Amino acid sequence: MSRALVTGGAGFLGRRLSARLLDEGFDVVVLDNLSSPSPLGPPDGATFIEGTVVDPPSIDGPIDRIYHLASPASPPRYLLDPIGTLRTGGEGTRQMLDLAEDRNARFLLASTSEVYGDPTEHPQREEYTGSVQVTSTRACYDEAKRYAEALTYAYHRTGRVGEVRVVRIFNTYGPGMAPDDGRVVSNFINQALAGQPLTIYGDGSQTRSFCYLDDLIEGIWRLSASDVDDPVNIGNPEEMSMKELASVIASEISDTGIDYRPLPESDPARRRPDITRAQTLLGWEPRVGFIDGLPPTIDYFRSLADG
Repeated sequence: MSRALVTGGAGFLGRRLSARLLDEGFDVVVLDNLSSPSPLGPPDGATFIEGTVVDPPSIDGPIDRIYHLASPASPPRYLLDPIGTLRTGGEGTRQMLDLAEDRNARFLLASTSEVYGDPTEHPQREEYTGSVQVTSTRACYDEAKRYAEALTYAYHRTGRVGEVRVVRIFNTYGPGMAPDDGRVVSNFINQALAGQPLTIYGDGSQTRSFCYLDDLIEGIWRLSASDVDDPVNIGNPEEMSMKELASVIASEISDTGIDYRPLPESDPARRRPDITRAQTLLGWEPRVGFIDGLPPTIDYFRSLADG
């Protein structure tokens, strides 16, 4: 039986990926410090180890694949500990690459659309080098992931890690998110369920593209099983403004009004993936539109509020 290590495997994305790997017949080890766990916890059947990738515990036995997802991913969380975020992306990634070298494991890095910063190219192709303001507060996450990618390819080019995969993840939503996650979909749903106005930063014209969790995990699985070692965008090109998103949430739950607040520093104006590479090389594209993925997500958050 093949064995996989999933760092951050108790988080929103990591727990669902771990469950998929178990379904695919892998023996799964989850390494997580529980700093931003999913309320659902690690999946049944996985071996859980509490610890950090920056100073990881010893993990015995063979490892065939490492899926490196460990990192805070929402602005409220990574802004709480910018130095820790940078250390996770830097030292934590180096530690996991050293482990991949030691066990001759295939290494997959969960990178992010944030490597594109506030993009001047739209939609964003993998060849686009990005527009990141390194002195901004958001740079702790953006630059951590950019460095993690550079480090991954340095290990690969020097022959230290033979097989690497890099997925650039765009905004993702679905059951399993923490209610205090701080990203816009969870914020809007929980505010609407509580009868509170939806918080929009700026004038609401900024856009995002939202990918349903199951679609993302399918893309990550296909990439990890492929021979594609270039970065690959995985996201849904269905783009909407924050005003449009608020309107959809209001129509699904209730219209609780809008609370407009100042736009945070370096908040990207537009974000939409070019998924040509994923379509061409992986045969992947999203199957779940936002309107279809929203009801199970609302039901999940409603169950947490009722429970």
